[in-house]
Amino acid sequence: MTHPDPTTVRDHSARQRYELAAGDALAFIDYRRDGRLVIMTHAEVPPVLRGGGVGSALVEGALALVRERGEKVVPLCSFVERYMQRHPEARDLLADSLGSDR
Repeated sequence: MTHPDPTTVRDHSARQRYELAAGDALAFIDYRRDGRLVIMTHAEVPPVLRGGGVGSALVEGALALVRERGEKVVPLCSFVERYMQRHPEARDLLADSLGSDR
């Protein structure tokens, strides 16, 4: 499998999740919005997609959408939190606290 394209991540707002399709499988990040905050609660990459960069592409694409909209992230999901720790270019998207970026 080729490295997934983060620009294909879409915001499925009716289901409150970011999605990245790869073949017949779908990786996603559940979220909820609170004002200008996007609270990312859970990421799931199907076993068939693991190890190929799908999870990282999913987070990268979701963060690009957040940036585009001028929002901030509260990473309650440990996968998203670790990604943001490993990628300093994404840290400016971190919300200072639940009350300061609304």
